[in-house]
Amino acid sequence: MLNPFFKNNGPFVISEIKKILNINISDIKDDTKVNDIKDLNSSNNSDITFFHSKKYKEIASKTKASLCITTDFLKNELPPSCIPLVVENVLVSVSKITSMFYPDSINDDFDDSVYHIDKTKFKDKVIFGKNVLIGKNVSIGANCKIGHNTIIEKNVSIGDNCSIGSNTIIRNSLISNDVKVLDNCVVGKHGFGFFPNKNKNLRYPHIGIVIIEENCEIGCGSTIDRGSMSNTIIGKNTYLDNQIHIAHNVKIGENSIIAGQVGIAGSSIIGSNVRIGGQAGISGHIKVGNNVEIGGGSGVIKNIPDNTKVMGYPAKNIREFLRDNK
Repeated sequence: MLNPFFKNNGPFVISEIKKILNINISDIKDDTKVNDIKDLNSSNNSDITFFHSKKYKEIASKTKASLCITTDFLKNELPPSCIPLVVENVLVSVSKITSMFYPDSINDDFDDSVYHIDKTKFKDKVIFGKNVLIGKNVSIGANCKIGHNTIIEKNVSIGDNCSIGSNTIIRNSLISNDVKVLDNCVVGKHGFGFFPNKNKNLRYPHIGIVIIEENCEIGCGSTIDRGSMSNTIIGKNTYLDNQIHIAHNVKIGENSIIAGQVGIAGSSIIGSNVRIGGQAGISGHIKVGNNVEIGGGSGVIKNIPDNTKVMGYPAKNIREFLRDNK
């Protein structure tokens, strides 16, 4: 499941895709239909995918997609069943094709379909504060509370026994049972994805959602961006302190604890039972293993294996850090 909320305008035929990308390819008929655009992992033989970094060559070699937007340098890493569409800039091309399939995912304006909770089916079901607004396609479970001035925008599912704080905005999110989202949070909005251009920056569509699993707590002032081509996931029983930023496509495992002012950049994967100290920063596309401890103020710029303690910038094994900083 990627995003059950955005409408897919496909299928499109190959000739339409070729025109958008301004490429010529004769390995597949122009009237062949393509149903969707997905990442390398989730694609099937009726989809188009993309491959832009050698970091993902192992995954690329196993993709089931029939078409892949990629570079001349990377095309030979794809399986024989996947036809490469060679372009100059993979991510710009992916943005164009994603916008074609999901035109509603580009902009992220406020939801003008919301109603005051008094005018919805939740008025006698939810304990709520003043000035609470609810959008379309929202479900809220039993025994939930919503604080003052909070907006549950369209396309949100909230489980049982959840508490949503005041001055919070949630959209494009699936929230499981027993979750607490504290005051002043923003969950499920568009991530920070664009391509610089002298005249007008090109916005990258975000078609993923935010998934928060059971018994999590999201601290005050935290922001969790929805995914671009995959979902942003907070694993069960994970606690985030105040003022934390979780970028698009980040996956955090179970039973993890993250202290205040931590920033995790896009597409990083954090394992289970991880502890991250305050003001640490995790670079994008990083993999942090299970049972890892990251000291406060650290800068993580490379993968960290399981059962490791690191500290410093760049983050290194804590014994090395202590030795080097006597």
